[in-house]
Amino acid sequence: MPTGGGKSICYQVPAILLSGVTLVISPLIALMQDQVAALKAKGINAAYLSAGMHNSDVKQILRNTIEEGYDLLYISPERIQTELFLDYLPVMNISLIAVDEAHCVSQWGHDFRPDYLKISSLRNYFKNAPIVALTASATKEVELDIARQLKLNNPSFFKQSFERKNINYEVRYSEQKYKDVIDVLNTNTVTSIVYCRSRKQTEQLSNTLQQNNINALPYHAGMSTEQRKSNQEKWMSNSINVIVATTAFGMGIDKSDVRNVIHFDAPEHLEAYFQESGRAGRDGNQSYSLLLYNQSDITRLEESINNQFPPYDFIRKVYQSVVEYIQVPIGAEPNKYFDFDLTDFCKKFKLPAFTTSRALKLLEQEGLWTLNEAIYKPTTIQILADRIELDNIGKAYPDVHIIITILLRLYGSLFYHPTVVNLNIVSKHLKIKKSTLVQTLQQLERKEVIRFNQPKEKPQLFFHHYRVDSKQLLIDTERINALKKAHKKRTEAILNFIQDDTACRTRITLQYFGEENKKDCGHCDFCLSKRKKQLSSPEEVIIKLVTQEQFTTQALAQTLSQYSKEEITDTLRHLIDEGIIGLKEGMYLYLKREP
Repeated sequence: MPTGGGKSICYQVPAILLSGVTLVISPLIALMQDQVAALKAKGINAAYLSAGMHNSDVKQILRNTIEEGYDLLYISPERIQTELFLDYLPVMNISLIAVDEAHCVSQWGHDFRPDYLKISSLRNYFKNAPIVALTASATKEVELDIARQLKLNNPSFFKQSFERKNINYEVRYSEQKYKDVIDVLNTNTVTSIVYCRSRKQTEQLSNTLQQNNINALPYHAGMSTEQRKSNQEKWMSNSINVIVATTAFGMGIDKSDVRNVIHFDAPEHLEAYFQESGRAGRDGNQSYSLLLYNQSDITRLEESINNQFPPYDFIRKVYQSVVEYIQVPIGAEPNKYFDFDLTDFCKKFKLPAFTTSRALKLLEQEGLWTLNEAIYKPTTIQILADRIELDNIGKAYPDVHIIITILLRLYGSLFYHPTVVNLNIVSKHLKIKKSTLVQTLQQLERKEVIRFNQPKEKPQLFFHHYRVDSKQLLIDTERINALKKAHKKRTEAILNFIQDDTACRTRITLQYFGEENKKDCGHCDFCLSKRKKQLSSPEEVIIKLVTQEQFTTQALAQTLSQYSKEEITDTLRHLIDEGIIGLKEGMYLYLKREP
């Protein structure tokens, strides 16, 4: 089903109706968080397990799952491999398994993740639980591979058409992209997303838009969590019209009134373009997708076939650098999480960012680790000691006694469950530095007096193999060569889509996804240009329309979208001056006399 088509409903409604728990596998932590929060707001019991959670919190959620305290439990695919999860798994009553972003299962998909291949092992535990796999973008080849990799027995396929009849697609060659974006956003001050390839570009473009009085803010992974959250909320609440973002923005965001999606840079492949442009018009109303490109985009895409697959010596070098960065010795136990900041990593080891990110991805696809996006978790504290133990600690350590007293005065629930705590407020009450407070809390956790969860804002690397020497690292060159071939095919498809001005945009897209459509869509740039060529002049069309029904000048301009506003204005002025068309009640156009 396309973006915004209602995939989540396909497992959320059954989860409420079925007894037992629906297990949802999703690769996006932020998406899990958002969905669980939305379900809880509707009174539906749901929880998620993600990287960086305290072990005791994970255990509590797993115990609740066994007792069927949830309708839905969201997990990341790598969770299936962890020893703790596998201990609890056999005694869970799983009634349905839902695999979200299911294209990640297939090596031929645009975002293959090896952890997804472990999902089929759930069949060993829940032989009778049905599996539903959902994706917004899968070719026929990927579709069949999903069924094969998940070991689905005689599966049924349900496909909604990829056609979005309410989105007007335009692909435009541009040597002045900034001006083109400004013109579009000034013409229609509506909710918009502008996608850029780099963090730097999002900052530069949003600044330029602001200087041109366009209400825009940036969004990318390099910003602080609080700033990203603030900018997103302003856009969601319509405090600003435009968000300028890297391509990860929009996953799972429930905003149906996006009218414009603009690609400032050409996307890597048609799957990405279809997903991102599909974030416009989810309410079914008329919307606009504009893709800007120039020769530098074409060159980048053509060169990506080699750039995306660095030499094997470089891949080994990146592996060695990673294990040094996270300090994992040879033979160390697998299945552990580590903070991993790509910018800091590349800086420390003097590695080129883009090529390194590709090597990390290829090593991830080798099954060596999983990289999770940054996720914000607020500081939480829970007191584990009883009151007698606290009194004894207070007598021995007066400074600690004061800290615990202030904490309990501010947060009364610390004895009962992990409670969100604002350390800035606590340190102000205590009149001590925040760093001193954190140090004391860490000591109390080591003594098992409290459970202290500090916020984690860095991406997480889940290391799930026994570390080896980089010289002995086995790399599946045959598989990587097959991936390179698949990437080349996808790149050629997006290049054809961008440069082919002889066919309907919708038909090209539908054909790529294996859907035949013999009719042109009638509303992409190719179709509108074709229709315009078939018309002798806007004058003839305007006279015909105002003869049939009443139009205001604004309504007429919207109806005749195949012509520019300047053409319509000039033609109307001429027809009124000639006395052919008049204005009734100062508003409505009517035929005054035959031309």
